[in-house]
Amino acid sequence: MSEGYDSHGLEKFIFRDIHPKIQIGTASDRYAGWIGQIYTKGRYEISSRSNRVGGKSFKEEVLPVESIKEYFQHFSVLEIDFTFYRPLLDGDLQPTQNYHVLQTYRKYLRENDRIILKVPQVIFAQKLWRGGALIENNDYLNAEIFTHQFYEPAVDILGDLLIGFIFEQEYQRKKERISPKEYVEGLDSFLRAIPKDKRYHIETRTDSYHIKSYFEVLQNHGVGNVLSHWTWLPPLRKQFLKSDKLFYNSGKQSIVRLLTPLRMRYEEAYMHAFPFDKMVEGMMKPQMIADTIEIMKEGIKDGACINVIVNNRAGGNAPLIAKEIAKTILETVLK
Repeated sequence: MSEGYDSHGLEKFIFRDIHPKIQIGTASDRYAGWIGQIYTKGRYEISSRSNRVGGKSFKEEVLPVESIKEYFQHFSVLEIDFTFYRPLLDGDLQPTQNYHVLQTYRKYLRENDRIILKVPQVIFAQKLWRGGALIENNDYLNAEIFTHQFYEPAVDILGDLLIGFIFEQEYQRKKERISPKEYVEGLDSFLRAIPKDKRYHIETRTDSYHIKSYFEVLQNHGVGNVLSHWTWLPPLRKQFLKSDKLFYNSGKQSIVRLLTPLRMRYEEAYMHAFPFDKMVEGMMKPQMIADTIEIMKEGIKDGACINVIVNNRAGGNAPLIAKEIAKTILETVLK
């Protein structure tokens, strides 16, 4: 624990200096629901956007990119997820809108701020939602697209501020999924073809793919295994045990993502949590916090840095979930 960190920091929602091996951040930022916690009331011009979820339309209020400066007064890491939806460069290697937005973020980042990027789904999803239906992704595991349309421009923009790439593999229905052997072989070939880097992490959302050879591939390539508290995955403690409680990333970084309650679909979690300004009674289970703390303890013993990424949908309000995690750390890990 950094000298002087105590409960006063918690009351102010400051999580930057808890421990040198513990980084707490959120999945996305700029939520107007965090005003009064992370963001100063009346400081920013608020805009709105429409988001359609579960057949209903929601009006989300968001802050400008410049609010990232205030975000990083509270958190030490941010997962940027808008990069999931399209590469930074198009097929002609021209900048997309995401490229320009990421450049804008970079203008407001300081030397000790840290960013984790989600890799575009077109690179790592077996199927894509197009025209109201799931279709086969012809660019699945395309090393050229990853390298030239995402990796190179991302590194060029963010440099050493970029500490992680998350490759998210969507859940595969049993009747449609490829075999674990085929999945692992494809993954191994892809990792051999892309640039060598210590910042790669994979989140595989189909638990049957978590076989021995899968973890061997991660270990051979020095790629992290993302532990994700998500709808159809087992509890974090079971995921961690299945991986033999090892931290595979060769950069000694590990990522824990707290996304949704178990057995609760994205749409239901979103509708419960919206507008993300308070905790929702009964939504967050204590076991999620307890499992996260145990992973942190193991990481500290192993010398790995644990990056805990909190989503509003895990309980209603990410800053309050982070506060509960930090409080438990002070009471158990760092007492």
